[in-house]
Amino acid sequence: MVEFLGFPVMSSSHGLEIDYMNGWVHWLMLIMFVGWGIFFIYVLIRFRSGANPKANYEGVTSHISRYTEYGVIIFEAFLLIGFAYPMWAKVKTQVPTIDENTIEVRVIAQQFAWNVHYPGQDGLFGDTNSDLVDEEVNPIGLDRNSPNGEDDITTINQLHLPVNKQAMLYLSSKDVIHSLSLPEMRVKQDAIPGM
Repeated sequence: MVEFLGFPVMSSSHGLEIDYMNGWVHWLMLIMFVGWGIFFIYVLIRFRSGANPKANYEGVTSHISRYTEYGVIIFEAFLLIGFAYPMWAKVKTQVPTIDENTIEVRVIAQQFAWNVHYPGQDGLFGDTNSDLVDEEVNPIGLDRNSPNGEDDITTINQLHLPVNKQAMLYLSSKDVIHSLSLPEMRVKQDAIPGM
């Protein structure tokens, strides 16, 4: 199913689980769409004006509709609690461990730009200071005089990650809520100011 959804090429280790979940969700949506469509057509035919020329103000007197509603509620609750929550919790709570081979990158959002901060050869981020922020020269306020900041690299709107290496992105925002979307990595995360 996923190949028909138009997803971009998968480039992450956890992408298979995301694609698997998306495939299941779309199959279940298709089943529910067909089921509700059949029910809708049945109701249109069953309660058309030609078959019921006089209005019935008492409504349905049997308990079948109530049982059907309960069945639909239980089925949808089962889908949500038994399927979606465990799978989504697995995807969101399995934070990979960081080792010496992990590439760490800070991504700082601001209106109309993503500031990407790579540590230098030492693998340590330099200090930042809001007093040093200059939107044209130093948008993240990187202190180049700090011991770890001399070799740091910053880019705007360009995120480069090596192939077959684990990466950890630290996401933050300078001003408002932003949404970082990396469809190939199957990642979409909000950046919230102050977090």
